[in-house]
This record gives sequence, C-alpha cells and structure tokens, in this order.
Amino acid sequence: MAKHPRVYPPEFRQQVLELIRSGKSANAVAIEYHISRQTLTNWIKLDAQASSGNGLSKQEHDEVVALRKKVRQLEIERDILKKAAAWFARETDAVPPKRTDS
Repeated sequence: MAKHPRVYPPEFRQQVLELIRSGKSANAVAIEYHISRQTLTNWIKLDAQASSGNGLSKQEHDEVVALRKKVRQLEIERDILKKAAAWFARETDAVPPKRTDS
C-alpha cells in the first residue's frame, strides 16, 4: 500500500518558510504543523536556490528535463540512421565491405 504524498498549497509553504526565516527552528515548525522534516528541508533548499538566483525555477527545471529527454531521443534516431546509411551503402557496393582478416 503506497502512501500518497500530501500536497501543500504554495501560500502555506511561504508561511512556514517565513516562520523559519524569522528564527523559529525547523524542527519546531515541522512538529507544530505536522510536516515531515524531510519535506521542510526540501522546501528550505528550494527557497534558498530561488532566492540566490543560481537555481532553476520549477518550470525551467521541467523544461531542462524535457529537453534532455528529447536530445537522447534524437541521438538514438541519429545512430539508427547512421547504421542504416552504412548498411545501404554496403548493399549498393558504394563502400567496400569491411575486412576481418587482419
């Protein structure tokens, strides 16, 4: 039985992060609002990345993931076309066959 993760509204996340920024300990906030410590740690890391400007936004991250997937797919297709072109070239005797007797 897999447990479904809880979904917290963005406003709630911001309120919790404001409490931590104001000096309240992350453990105390996690206990008070019944949030797992790991979830709170993830929110703090994401907030730090967003505020530093070095991290990617959620949309940018999703776009990078999608683009990487597309690049992988295109590389696979390119390799298939290379092999097919080489095979057809050998079949039409445009390229001499490879010699294996070295």
